[in-house]
Order: sequence, then C-alpha cells, then structure tokens
Amino acid sequence: MRTWSDRARSRRAALIAGLIGACAGVLGSWIPSFWGDEAASVMSASRTWPELWRMLQHVDGVHGVYYAFLHGWIGLFGAGEFSVRLPSALAAGLLAAGTAVLAGRWCGPRLALAAGLLAALLPRTAVMAAEARSYAIGSAIAVWLTVLLVTLLENRGRRWAWAGYAVGAAAAVYVFLYLALLLPVHGVYVLLAHRGRIRMWAGWAVAAVALATPIVLLAVSERNQIGFLAHRDYATAENVLAVQWFDPVTVWPCAALIAIGAAAVLRARRRDPGAARLALLAGIWLVLPTAVILLASATVAPMYTVRYLSFCTPAAAVLVALGVRAVAHAVRRMAPAGATTVGAGLLAVMLAAFVPNLVVLRGPYAKDGSDWRDAAAYLHGAARPGDSVVYDDRPKDSEQPRLIAAVYPADVARLRDPARIASFRTQPGLWDRTRPNDALTAADLTPDVWAVERGSDPERSPDVRHLESLGYRISSLHRIHVTTVLRLQR
Repeated sequence: MRTWSDRARSRRAALIAGLIGACAGVLGSWIPSFWGDEAASVMSASRTWPELWRMLQHVDGVHGVYYAFLHGWIGLFGAGEFSVRLPSALAAGLLAAGTAVLAGRWCGPRLALAAGLLAALLPRTAVMAAEARSYAIGSAIAVWLTVLLVTLLENRGRRWAWAGYAVGAAAAVYVFLYLALLLPVHGVYVLLAHRGRIRMWAGWAVAAVALATPIVLLAVSERNQIGFLAHRDYATAENVLAVQWFDPVTVWPCAALIAIGAAAVLRARRRDPGAARLALLAGIWLVLPTAVILLASATVAPMYTVRYLSFCTPAAAVLVALGVRAVAHAVRRMAPAGATTVGAGLLAVMLAAFVPNLVVLRGPYAKDGSDWRDAAAYLHGAARPGDSVVYDDRPKDSEQPRLIAAVYPADVARLRDPARIASFRTQPGLWDRTRPNDALTAADLTPDVWAVERGSDPERSPDVRHLESLGYRISSLHRIHVTTVLRLQR
C-alpha cells in the first residue's frame, strides 16, 4: 500500500525529472542548423492560414495539427532555431515527468525518479527534444494518456473520464498518425491485466477510432508521401534494436539491464504485483508497435523509420529503470547497507553514458550534416545586393540548398534567385516551383553569381560547368561542411 508520503515523493520525483528533461532539451537546442524535416515544418507554419489550408489538402495533411500550432507559435515567438524547437523541449520535460508518474504509481518514488531521469536523457529523447517536429509532443501525449488509462482502470473512472480518454486518444492520432498504435498497446494490456474491464475499454476505444477516422482516411489518400521509404534500408537490426531508443554504445548496457529487470520481475511477480504490471505494460508498449510496423512494412508497404516510433521511448526508460532496481535489490540481499549506493551509482553511470551522445546531437552540423545557417551567413556577408545565386538542384527536395532561402530568409533576401518560378507559399506542395539550372541563360544572371553546391568536388558540379559554358569563371570557393559556396564572375 502506497502511503501519502510515497505519493508526495513520487510527485517530487516527477517534477525533478520533468525539469531536467526540459532543461536537457533546451540546452544547446539553438546550435544545430535547420535541416530538411524542420524546413518542412517552418515553411508550412510560416504560410498564411489560407495558404496552409490549401497545402494540407494536397500534402502533409497528417501533420496539419502540428503545423497549425507552430503557425501560431511562430507568430508569437519567431522562426529561429531556439523558438521553433522550444515546444519540443518542453514536451520532453512532460514526457519525463509522465514516465516518472507512471513508474511511481506502482513502484514508489525511487523507481519514479530513475525512470523519469532515464526518459529525460535517453538518446531518442535527446533527438526529438531539439527537433521542430511533432515527435516529442506526441510522445508526451502517449505517456500521459497511458497514465490516464491506468488511473481509470484502477480507480473505476466515471463515464466522463472515459470520454476524456477517448477524445485524448483520437487527438493523439491527429498530432501524429502512428500514435494510433497506442490503442492496441492499451488493449492488450487491459486484456491481460484487467480482463474484467475489457468491454468498457473497447467501447471507448471504438469511439476514439471513430473520432480519428477522418485523419486516417486522409493519411491513406496521402500514403504516397512515405513512398520514399521503399528506397531506404531503414529496417535494420541496428536501427530497430539500438538507434530507435538508445545509441550504438549504450544499447548493450541498456539491453542487459532490461533483461535483468525482466527476469527479476518475473521471479518476484507474486510478491511485487505492481512491478509486474508496470513491466507488462512497458514490455507491450516497447515491442508491439515496432512489430506491427515491421510486419506491415514487409507485407503491405514500407513504413518504418526510427523517428516514427519515438512514442515508445517512455517504455524503454521504464524497463531500464526496472533493471537498475533489480541490481540494487540483488545487492541488498548480499549487503543491505550498500544497496542504495549501488543503485544510485549505476543510475548515475547510465545517465552519464548518455551525455556524450547529447553533446554530439547539439553540434552545429548534428542534423543530417546540415550547414545551411553557416552558408546563409556567408552569403549575407560576402555577396552584394542584387547578385544572382544558383542553388544545387541535384539533391532530393528536403536536402536542396535552396531551402536556405526559406529558413534563413533575411540572409539572402537581397539576392536574386533566377531559377525560382514561384514561391512555396503559392504552391499546393511543400517546396518552391523552379526550372532546371541548366536552363538558365546569361541574360538571367548578373555579372557575379554565387553557386551553392552540396557534396564533394563542387568545382566540377553540373551547375559550375553550365556557368562556365556561359562565360563565368570561379573566383573564390568557401567550403563549410557538406555545402560549398562558389563565387563565379563573368
């Protein structure tokens, strides 16, 4: 039986975990340059309401709720890296706090603190906490919706509370489509742990599905948008078992702790039913969504990438925390006085092991190597007003250097973009409408031209060769990271 003191300490643990999660998300979040996925967010959210509505009827309708939220956020706080990533950092704090509440409900304040801190610093949390996408927000919704479910199951919640659960589950799907997989997780848990309440849960789950049907139908109509996954080998063992929640270094100690925790819970399930239920829920949550997506990818259409299953992160944190707890309990049987020290020390080592990855993820080129901000700053300082700029059009849309003009517009506003036919704002899709660079003529260009090229050997890129055929010669070259800015003069 949990005492009032235990509940108060668990609440404090959740508050501490939440604050640390938010701070870890905010810390250094402004350092990495924007990258392609974030460009899609910023470009969508910076449209006017009519422009955004028009776009959502053609592409990215499943992200419409997030884009609408970000539209209002940008209107208040601007579109800089710190600003647009801040909601994700705050959501990471809510994720960590929710994980602590869930763990503390069954296993007390110590496990609450351990699970919350692990959730705050896990590599997957570190990624989504500094990302202008909906993953962190969706993950926070997932864990708090699970807290609500557990509360309803154990406290015999009233009808209005169950209605709130159904509305919340549907709203989660509107925030991020893959959160629909949380309902099967909840359903299997209810069936195994609260069989007598399965009819109650199923009725409200059906209501949630009905409310979410419009966004599901929209997703089906726009399914070609993830067709690119057919050409990417994302469903690898490393991604599924390591990168999805951890990193290649910490996956091994985390996996060992998960195995130790699972064995300990299984052995003591009669003496500690709370831990058994927590482990059951977390295990279903960790495994089932991934299994469903991998099976669907193999039999229906490719739909797996690690980011899409970020909402399972709280389950990974809980299972690792149970492993830390199991080690401490094993030490207690041999040396009672040292159990607390060993448990705290092991937790500290695990949290410290996540820090190097966090530091790497806050580097200037951490996001897919993107160096757009530095390229934009260089153009701002080196180019003269009215000069032409030619952006490499060989990469895929989300990697094209011309996105610099969309996410750092002030730096290149003075330059001419002769390849652009129409701004993304006027288009039904995400990106600008352009003509091929090799269609440009000398009449389209100014005496000084700046070529922004991605990849190696930029001096021999098709753009530079075409400009040389028009009488231009390279006068300077500035390499950044994956981008090179060349100045050519006629």
